[in-house]
Amino acid sequence: MTKIKYNYSNLANLPTAYGSFKIQSFKDEKGNEHAILIKGDVENRADVPVRIHSECLTGDAFSSLKCDCNYQLNYALEYISMFGFGIIIYLRQEGRGIGFFNKINAYNLQDNGRNTIEANHDLGLNNDEREYSAAVEVLNKLNIQSVKLMTNNPLKIEYLKKYGINVIDRVSVISKKNTFNDQYLEVKKHQLSHML
Repeated sequence: MTKIKYNYSNLANLPTAYGSFKIQSFKDEKGNEHAILIKGDVENRADVPVRIHSECLTGDAFSSLKCDCNYQLNYALEYISMFGFGIIIYLRQEGRGIGFFNKINAYNLQDNGRNTIEANHDLGLNNDEREYSAAVEVLNKLNIQSVKLMTNNPLKIEYLKKYGINVIDRVSVISKKNTFNDQYLEVKKHQLSHML
């Protein structure tokens, strides 16, 4: 993994519907601005609940029913708040890393019968363009000894382990199906091997 230079903002308070967190922004050398939400004292700690969440403007901000991103983010906020400590690393890699513009074009293709993977391929893109080096950087910076990773994505677990993060447990984030995301969740389960 190439070492990327990061620039961190100061910590600030962030009161939420799920309780009080600390928030910090950090910028990588490409200019991407990510966020860290921290609950409680996490530095040098083991068994830390961690959610690595890739940006989803349509889900996170507009409460889209086409995906389960909003549900997963809110589940993580609630879980960490109830647990008393934990971290959410919010990465700016929209649409599984393809960007917002391409994501909306993929949505158009999905409106015409393609599934999420087929739509990406029609646009000349891979199934998933995301990577998690920024998350590894954050966890190392905080000297996190081990994590309880909140994910259904086995590739995310493999990536963290490959780069030395001690993933001791996985916390399932079981999403609710609806008529708009049913096919999306089936594709995640059967074609992307997500543990749903």
